[in-house]
Formats: sequence, structure tokens, C-alpha cells
Amino acid sequence: MTVWWRARLVERQKQSDTGLTLLFEVPQWPGHLAGQHVDVRLSGDDGYQAVRSYSLAAPARGTGIELGVQAVPGGEVSPYLAHELPVGAEVEVRGPLGGWFVWKAERTDPVILVAGGCGIVPLMAIIRAHRLAGSAVPIRLIYSIRDPGEVWYRDELSENTGLGTAVQLVHTRVAPPGSSRPAGRITAEDLLPPEEYERTAVCFVCGPTGFVEHAANLLTSAGYAPDRIRTERFG
Repeated sequence: MTVWWRARLVERQKQSDTGLTLLFEVPQWPGHLAGQHVDVRLSGDDGYQAVRSYSLAAPARGTGIELGVQAVPGGEVSPYLAHELPVGAEVEVRGPLGGWFVWKAERTDPVILVAGGCGIVPLMAIIRAHRLAGSAVPIRLIYSIRDPGEVWYRDELSENTGLGTAVQLVHTRVAPPGSSRPAGRITAEDLLPPEEYERTAVCFVCGPTGFVEHAANLLTSAGYAPDRIRTERFG
């Protein structure tokens, strides 16, 4: 039986030039794993309904959930959620959904995260869960964005010592001044792992379909077995 939970918007937080995270209170929320997502349903006064999927951006914390939303120009749902839904208003959510693209604290494999644009959202949940668990498992993030203004969680990702995550930004269109890597598409060299990762790491790749296919092919060519590569795509 499909269960839809009532979710009340508590707060918005700007994360990039176009992206926000929305914090909801869901009194009946059953909890979730890092990497999972939910369906969000909006209902109009005329009975019309629209459903979209959004990734959970943080580990479970009681009855609160955090969703990442990037407003798509001309979109039916994302601009409304990002900018118009009043704080205190309710939507419906279904989930948590997904059991393959998840990370659990008891895992001992090194972790490689590869994000394209707002594909960082479920990977940020993994990074935060890793930190919250005090895990000593090596974890590395390769984050591809068009320009510096598109970086989500900039402050949090820059705090490498407290985050416990090695972070590499790959700018594809415009690189910041002084960047050691020129702007360009993610390459096999960007994905070369440190020695301690070898080929035993589990890889999580999330972003637009074209990006995910490109990154997954690079990882396969680098010697990672297909069952070590987990992908989540959107768009």
C-alpha cells in the first residue's frame, strides 16, 4: 500500500546560485538511509496533482528531512518548491525510496563519490553520514560543476579537516582564478584513485544522464568492476 506522509516546510537554505535545500518536518517519518530519495506530491484546489522525485540531502534526524531542489526554468514543480511554497505550508511525501544507491556506516570499503551539478545532493547525505558515524573509511569526492557559482555546500565542503572527505572540484566551463586545473569535462585522470583506494572502492555516481554515463564509463575503463559502480541519474 502506498503511504503518503504530510510534510510541513520549516526552512529554506540557499546552496548555490540556483539550488536550495528545503527542510521539512514529517511527524510520521520512518527514517532513511544516506543516498535514498522521496517522491513529493503537490495537489491543486482543482484536484490536479503533480509528483516529482527529490534526493535526501542529510542522514535521518528524527522527524526532519532535508531535500535538495534546483529550480528548472519553466518547470512545473521545482520553481514553486524552491521559491513559492510558503514556510509552514504542507506537501505530501512518499518514501524513503531506493535500496541500491545507499551507504551504510558498517561498510568497510573505501568510497569514491562522483557528482555532476545538483547530483551532489544524495552524495552529501553520504558524506554527512560518514562524518556523523565517525567512520575511518577513506572517502573521496570528485565534484563536477560548470562554474564556481554552481557549487552546492561550498562552506561545508571547504572544511576538509572536519568533514573527513577529500574534495576535488572539476569546473567544466569557467575555472576560478588560480585554479591548477583548466576548465573542461571530467577525465580519467580526475578519477585516478590514491593508492589506498586501489580498485576495491565502491563508487557512487549521480548527475544528469550524459554525465553519469560518461563518468561510469571512465570508472569501468579504470578497472572498477560494474558491481562496484552505483549510479543515480536525473533529467
